[in-house]
Amino acid sequence: MPDKPKLTTAEGCPIADNANSITAGPRGPLLMQDVQLLEQMQHFNRERIPERVVHAKGSGAFGTFTITHDISKYSKASIFSKIGKETEVFMRLSTVAGEKGAADAERDVRGFAIKFYTDEGNWDLVGNNTPVFFIRDPLKFANFIHTQKREPKSNLRNNDMQWDFWSQTPESLHQVTILFSDRGIPASYRTMHGYGSHAYSMINAQGERVWVKFHFKNQAGFQTMTDEDSAALIAGDRESHQRDLFNAIENGNFPRWNLKIQVMTQDEADKFEKETSWNPFDLTKVWPHADFPLIDVGTLELNRNPENYHADVEQAAFKPSAFVPGIGPSPDKVLQARLMSYSDTHLHRLGVNHHQIPVNKPRCPVMHYMRDGQGATAETYGSSPNYWPNTVPGSPQESPEHADPAWNLGESTVDRFDSRKDHDDFTQPGNLFRMFDEGQRDRLTTRIAGVLGDAREEVQMRQICHFFRADPDYGMRIAKKLGIDVEAMMPKA
Repeated sequence: MPDKPKLTTAEGCPIADNANSITAGPRGPLLMQDVQLLEQMQHFNRERIPERVVHAKGSGAFGTFTITHDISKYSKASIFSKIGKETEVFMRLSTVAGEKGAADAERDVRGFAIKFYTDEGNWDLVGNNTPVFFIRDPLKFANFIHTQKREPKSNLRNNDMQWDFWSQTPESLHQVTILFSDRGIPASYRTMHGYGSHAYSMINAQGERVWVKFHFKNQAGFQTMTDEDSAALIAGDRESHQRDLFNAIENGNFPRWNLKIQVMTQDEADKFEKETSWNPFDLTKVWPHADFPLIDVGTLELNRNPENYHADVEQAAFKPSAFVPGIGPSPDKVLQARLMSYSDTHLHRLGVNHHQIPVNKPRCPVMHYMRDGQGATAETYGSSPNYWPNTVPGSPQESPEHADPAWNLGESTVDRFDSRKDHDDFTQPGNLFRMFDEGQRDRLTTRIAGVLGDAREEVQMRQICHFFRADPDYGMRIAKKLGIDVEAMMPKA
C-alpha cells in the first residue's frame, strides 16, 4: 500500500498528535509552547475575508471560450484573431443585493462576470443577467445599494427604502419592470442570459473605433420560475442555483452560451441620440435590435468545477478596468466609475497583490514595475529594476504599437451635469410593458403592488405617476391593486 500523506504544520513539520493540546499535567492549563495549537487558532481567526458589499453570494466554474465567427474588422484583440481559437475562462454567477446567506432563488438581479485569460492579458467582462441597470449616474450607486440592504435601526429589509429611492429616480423604471416581471427569477444560473450591459469600445488594426454591447444567449433556452416555485425551492434548498450548476458540470452537462455583439459607429451614435433623445451610453437604455442587430462571435462553455471554493470563487477578482488591446471603455458614466471602484474593492478585500492569486493570475507573461506589498511573490520580476525609465538590459519596455486612438469628444465643458434632465425614462419600460401578454401584465403589477404597498402613501403616489407615464394601463392596474381611486383624484371637467 502507498504511504499515507503526513499531516504537517504550515511550515511542513510533521504532526504526531492532532487531537490533544500540550498541558501542564492531565488537568493543567495550556502551555504557550504548543505552537501547533496556536497556529491553528490564529489561522482559524483569520479564515474569513471581507464579504463583497454586492454580489456576496455566488458560484463559479472554469471553462472555454471558442471563436465561431470573424469579427476582426471590429477588434484587433488577439482573442478574436481567428475562428476556432480557444481561450480559458473563469466565470462567477451571483445574486446582487443579498448577503452570503441569501437564497439563490430570490427575486433579484444576477451577476454575470467572466475572466478571459487571453494571450495578451486578462480581459474581465463584469455584467448582469439584464441589459440595463437602475441608475445612469454613479453618484447614486452606493445610495441605491443601501436601499437593497438593511434598515439601520431594525436591521430588517424595508420596502419603503427602495421604493422611496426608485420613485425619486425615474430612470430605474426600466430595470424595475424587468425585475418584477416574469423574467425576474431565473430558473437556474445555467438557463439565464448574460449582458455586459454597458457600451464598450472595440478598436481594429486600422485604429478605427466602434461602440459595442455584449450579449450571452443561453443555449438551453431562457427559463424562469414563478414566485410560488421560488418560495417552494427556497424552503427546501437555499443553495439551489449553486447546487444545480455544480452538479451539472460534475455530470458532464456543461452550460453553454453564444456570445453576440451589437455594433454602433460614432456617426450612428450621433444619429441615434438626435432621433431618439436617448444617450447611447445611458446604462438604463437598450439599443433596439432592429437598428443594431446581434452579430455572432463565439461560444462559452463551463466545463470544470473549482477544486476549492474559497481559493477560486471567493477570491476571484473581476474588474471592468481589465482590458486588452482592441477592447476598451466608453463614455458611460457608471462604467467610468466602475473602472476604479472594482479595483479598489479588491485592494481592500484581497490585498495589493490579488492579481497573483492563481484564479486571477494571467496566463501570459506579466512584467511591470509595481513592487512588494502584502503577499508579494516576486516571481515575475525577481531582482530586475524597480524603476522606470532604466537602461538595464532585459527590462520590460513600452509597446507603442498597442496605443489606442484618441477619442474625439468635441468641445467639452467640465461640470456636474444634471443626469435627470432631458432624459426619456418612460418609453422603453412602456414598450417592455406593452410586449407582455395579459397574464404577464397582471403578474407584474400584482408583484409591484405587493411590495409597493409597504411604502408610505406619498412614495406610492410618486411611483404610480412614473408607471402612468410609461403606460396608462401600467399605472392604472397598480393603483387599483393598491386600492387607490385615481379617477376620483382627476380634476372634474
